[in-house]
Amino acid sequence: MDADSRTHIILVHGACHGAWCWFKVATRLSSAGHRITTPDLAASGVDPRPLREVPTFRDYTQPLLDILASLPPGEKAVLVGHSLGGMNIALASELFPEKVAAAVFLAAFMPDHTLRPSHVLERVKSADMMDTEIKPQDPEGKAANILPVRAAGHTTEGLPVVFFRGVFPNLTTKGLPIAELRSIATGEAERKVCGFSNRVAGTMWQDLTLGASLMRVSSLFLEDLELQQPYSEDRYGSVRKVYIVCKEDLAIIEAYQRWMMEKNPVQEVKELDGADHMAMLSRPDELAHCLTNIAKKYA
Repeated sequence: MDADSRTHIILVHGACHGAWCWFKVATRLSSAGHRITTPDLAASGVDPRPLREVPTFRDYTQPLLDILASLPPGEKAVLVGHSLGGMNIALASELFPEKVAAAVFLAAFMPDHTLRPSHVLERVKSADMMDTEIKPQDPEGKAANILPVRAAGHTTEGLPVVFFRGVFPNLTTKGLPIAELRSIATGEAERKVCGFSNRVAGTMWQDLTLGASLMRVSSLFLEDLELQQPYSEDRYGSVRKVYIVCKEDLAIIEAYQRWMMEKNPVQEVKELDGADHMAMLSRPDELAHCLTNIAKKYA
């Protein structure tokens, strides 16, 4: 298949992650004949910059914006944003609406075009649904909300607290109470860690080990986003949108995903049964199939 004729899908990771988190889905989509781009946002993945050198959300998003700016005239791409990545594809849609075939929000934050983009993050903060800042706490870039978890013969180092909130209510930055660690070891709670619901334990721990070695400190850039004006109806609002609901998400819960759609209706809603927050790891086949169908319809 000629490269120029293939549907271009750009997969955008969330906070703390990088292009690496898409490895299962990107492989499947490429095999299906799509052209896949998986950028590392600033201070993420293999991008060499430390977070302290990325002062604004636009700076953080710049690698994605550079990709869109480089597309030839008339070429469009399907943007897929996961988690905080929804905010990145929203900004990209505001700046380059003519280059976006569709904006796909995968269990992602999705702003509307009437309120400041920070609104969807502020509401989460006020509801205490998840940690709102994952950022360096010292000059070396080490984060206070990073903890090791050791159980059932497995060790995960450096996983942000945000992926455990709502699973272990007594969790602190010092670690987990022994009773709850024991529940992991007996299998009673490990299926929920990081929202990995109903996962095969071995696969889950493989993904956790990968994440622990590659995740980096990040931020929601809330202070910066609070200063931004609402995105416009004739630019961001004109881009066709699809929302993929992850029904067992423990980080951005289903009710909140649907609340964002009530505030900003989309062209189509798709659901992934059994998918946790990290659907690209827990349900790669189903997600790749879903994205293929979206690309056929909108690209």
